[in-house]
Amino acid sequence: MSANPRSMTPSQVRIPAGDAMLEGDLVLREDASGIVLFAHGSGSSRHSPRNRRVAATLNQAGLGTLLLDLLTPAEERRDLVTGESRFDIGLLARRLVGAIDWLRSDVAASLPIGLFGASTGAAAALVAAAARPDDVHAVVSRGGRPDLAASVLPRVRAPTLLIVGGSDPVVLELNKQALELLQSEKHLVVVPGATHLFEEPGALEEVARLAADWFTRHLGGTHGDR
Repeated sequence: MSANPRSMTPSQVRIPAGDAMLEGDLVLREDASGIVLFAHGSGSSRHSPRNRRVAATLNQAGLGTLLLDLLTPAEERRDLVTGESRFDIGLLARRLVGAIDWLRSDVAASLPIGLFGASTGAAAALVAAAARPDDVHAVVSRGGRPDLAASVLPRVRAPTLLIVGGSDPVVLELNKQALELLQSEKHLVVVPGATHLFEEPGALEEVARLAADWFTRHLGGTHGDR
């Protein structure tokens, strides 16, 4: 991919995934050591300010990022009424697999791939990691619902980091249960005082730091030199 090696300007991309065409924002420098594909959570989109802040930290660490809408605009409008598609983990995971295959066939043919999932997007990321074990090298879940991927967790080979707010007790317990099912390298980090959306001062910055550490360790990058 031809780009300014220091460029952080996102490029809009369209990704075929089954019968859908997905919209995404790609940042990929020529010297990137890996790329992280984001799976947003319930009712969110690639424009999520939380995911964008995490993505910016990963970009600074020398990693590419792809923020992706897993639903089409028509599906998003329908989902606002029914709320069904955002919990269709099978559908979301198939879309992620399509995006992984697109990266492999196009802009990131040889780069290690990581997945960052939030809320229900974390479950989809883990299902996709199990489906593409040779392509997905690391997974990070922020306030995720890995329990919704319980049946595939023992098959996930990618090193997996689960980040949960200390003031999000229900999700914390679900993550503890999911951690027991994972057989790969795994770690659970509790951010003290943080609630589900990590809106407290410094909470999201801690998520971004933890994610950058995990991805640079398993994908490569320069986080330790910043």
